[in-house]
Amino acid sequence: MIRVESVRKRYGPVEVLKGVSLEVPEGGVVCVVGPSGSGKSTLLRCVNRLETIDSGRVWVDGELMGFRESGGRLHLLHPRELSLQRRKIGMVFQRFHLFPHMTAVQNVAEGPCTVLGVSRARATTLALELLDRVGLADRAGHYPSQLSGGQQQRVAIARSLAMNPKVMLFDEPTSALDPELVQEVLAVMRDLATSGMTMIVVTHEMGFAREAGDHLVFVDDGVIVEEGPPREVLSAPRHERTRAFLGQVL
Repeated sequence: MIRVESVRKRYGPVEVLKGVSLEVPEGGVVCVVGPSGSGKSTLLRCVNRLETIDSGRVWVDGELMGFRESGGRLHLLHPRELSLQRRKIGMVFQRFHLFPHMTAVQNVAEGPCTVLGVSRARATTLALELLDRVGLADRAGHYPSQLSGGQQQRVAIARSLAMNPKVMLFDEPTSALDPELVQEVLAVMRDLATSGMTMIVVTHEMGFAREAGDHLVFVDDGVIVEEGPPREVLSAPRHERTRAFLGQVL
């Protein structure tokens, strides 16, 4: 479902990704871990073309992201075409980025209405169903300022699901939450994983990676240092750098 091939990304003199390759099968859950500044978030942003890669290619659901291939050459897509590609990718950020002037149900319904052309009535019905799925049916009429951080993040997840994505990308979705609010967000993500959603999750929650992940990737200094089944990597890492990192976080 997702294929990343030899992706490189540079910011000025700093090369953040140094030829990263990764595959995620349909329904797979890949957890990406590593120290701050290792390139994890940049990798996610390259998958949905929020960042322009310097070299390499990314495919999502068999479609080359950001380019059209013709006559053996790659041509950049028009921003409108790229927006159409991004519809199949949901992304949840560290911060919730909800519209402060809209209620929870309005935040979730806005995307289908504005982008997909769904009627307001149908979008509201869908939004209520998704808020119920993430355990917030009783908060549908609340504004973001009236919700806890965990509740806001669950609204953000529902908002992404409202676009009916093929894959979901999570960029440390619990890092901005108080510790007691983390589990309510992870529970929603576990439900998504068991339902068959294809997911890449950048996380520091090793328990989630162990329980819900199919594959664990350890990234450091812009390269994949080690990868494999989560329980295997977490219990018996082969690379010294992986052992040092896990020794600090476990």
